[in-house]
Amino acid sequence: MSNKLIRLLCMSALVLPLGVTFSTHRVEAAEPEACATVRMSDPGWTDITSTNAVAGVLLDALGYKQKVETLAVPVTFEALKNGQLDVFLGNWMPAQKRFVEPLTKSGDIVVLHQNLEQIRFTLAVPKYVADAGVTSFADIAKNAEKFDKKIYGIEPGAPANQNIQKMITAKQFGLDGWTLVESSEQGMLSQVTRASKRKDWIVFLAWEPHPMNTNFDLVYLAGGDEYFGANFGASSVYTITRKGYAADCPNVAKLMNQLTFQVPMENAIMGAILDSGTDAKAAAKAYLKGKPELIAPWLAGVTTRDGQDGMAAVKKALGV
Repeated sequence: MSNKLIRLLCMSALVLPLGVTFSTHRVEAAEPEACATVRMSDPGWTDITSTNAVAGVLLDALGYKQKVETLAVPVTFEALKNGQLDVFLGNWMPAQKRFVEPLTKSGDIVVLHQNLEQIRFTLAVPKYVADAGVTSFADIAKNAEKFDKKIYGIEPGAPANQNIQKMITAKQFGLDGWTLVESSEQGMLSQVTRASKRKDWIVFLAWEPHPMNTNFDLVYLAGGDEYFGANFGASSVYTITRKGYAADCPNVAKLMNQLTFQVPMENAIMGAILDSGTDAKAAAKAYLKGKPELIAPWLAGVTTRDGQDGMAAVKKALGV
C-alpha cells in the first residue's frame, strides 16, 4: 500500500466523526409503517369514547394517527382476533368473560393490564322506585305492571344485554314473559330521563363511571350476583391488544400498558361530552391540561414516533 493511500485513509478516519452524526444513546429499529396508525374500537359507550379520546390526544402529540371504529363488543373481539384492530380499552370484566377467555387461551388476543377499577355494573332503578320497595332483583317481578314487564338495556349483542336475556329466558326472579328493550346507551338514558320526569317506573342497566350517577338519583339493585357479579356487579376494565402488537409496535404498546384511568376523570370527561356537547378529544385535552401530574407515569419510557422526548411533545401539544 502506498504512503499516499495510507495518509488518505487516516485522514478519512479523522474526518468521519466530524461529518457524520450517530446516536450513542439509542440504537433502535424504526417501527413498521403499520404502527403509524393505531386502530381502536368504541362500542358506542361514552366511557370508552372518553378513554379513547385521552389515548388519541397522546397519540396525536406523539406523531401517531388514531383510527376509531364504532363496533359492537362481539365484532370488536372478532376484529382483534383477525388483526383488523390493534387496541381495545373497554374490556369490562367479568361481563365480557365469555368473549375473552377463549381468545386469550388461543393466544389471539393479549390482555395488557387493568386500566380502571372500583366500578359497578348492574341493574338500577330511580330512587323513588327504590323508596317504594324495589331494592333487589327479587323485587322487580312483584311490580310487573308498573314496569310494563320491560328491562332497558344498551346496544344489541352487548354482554350485559345477553346476561339480562339469559335471566329472562331462565325465568329467574319471576321474570317469565318480560322483554329486554335493546337500543343504545343514549337511547336507554333517554327512556330513563322521560320516566324520571313523569315519575314512571323503569328498571335499566347502569354503571359507573358515568354522568348518569349524578344526573339521576338512582339506586343499584342487590341480588344479581349470578349474572353481574358480587357487590353490585363490581367490575374492572382492561386494555387488550391483538396478538403480536407489543412486538410489532413496542412504543405504542408501552403507552397502552401504562395508560390508566380513574372514575372522577372519566366522569368529568363524559360530563363534558354528554352535558355540554363538547367534542371528545377537546374534552380530554382540557382535562389533561389541568392535570399534568397524570401524564408522567403514562409516558415513562415512551417516545414520539421519530424517537424524540414523548413527555415534552405531549406537554407542548397541551400547552403546559
